[in-house]
Amino acid sequence: LQDEETRKDYDYMLDHPEEYYRHYYHYYSRRLAPKVDVRIVILVTVCAISVFQFFSWWSSYNEAINYLATVPKYRIQATEIARQQGLLNKTKEKGKNRRSKEEIREEEEEIIKDIIKNKIDIKGGYQKPKIYDILLFQILLAPFYLCKYIAWYCWWIYCFTIKGQEYGVEEKLYIIRRYMKMSQSQFDSLEDHQKETFLERQLWIRENYEVYKREQEEELKKKMAMDPRWKRYRRWMKNEGPGRLTFIDD
Repeated sequence: LQDEETRKDYDYMLDHPEEYYRHYYHYYSRRLAPKVDVRIVILVTVCAISVFQFFSWWSSYNEAINYLATVPKYRIQATEIARQQGLLNKTKEKGKNRRSKEEIREEEEEIIKDIIKNKIDIKGGYQKPKIYDILLFQILLAPFYLCKYIAWYCWWIYCFTIKGQEYGVEEKLYIIRRYMKMSQSQFDSLEDHQKETFLERQLWIRENYEVYKREQEEELKKKMAMDPRWKRYRRWMKNEGPGRLTFIDD
């Protein structure tokens, strides 16, 4: 009888001894109840997920840098910048300080990768991870983001619905992105000339976007019709696809 709740159950048992099933339930529910605070469990889980997210994003980012270092276009540009900055024109060491060719090659590779990191803005799923994007900080900053969104939404209604102002470039791209149902990172990964095409065709207007969408669907159908792999798949579905019964004579 360590706490008030246990004493109440005990007094209730003395007053109602016939309800033994109820007494057993309360007894074992208290004995088997978890001793760890649920809030601590949730906090540890969120922290573990956040750590996994951060290191996973760093791994994806490093993979993207390693890939770009093998692309001739970016590698040649990075090598030229390194030479201009004098990073690859260092005098050779002599005596005890002399390094092997493998060590020099590894150092040059790191220099090229560092230049690519500084000169190329990688967007989308392989962009450089930011600590504020992990789950823990997203939960902590959720009230701030909510207030920010409400303020932005009120500003949008006031400027473009009530006052009837014309959309700027950012607002037009925002509407186009919403029509395309793309996240911000996905839309940022598009090439600049694609976004310019969206603006030239005035896709922030719903009717223009519907026309563009139908054109893209028709173009995709044509590409699939001309694709040899898709043709083989259609022949397979027609002749030997799933659900087809064949009778072979023994």
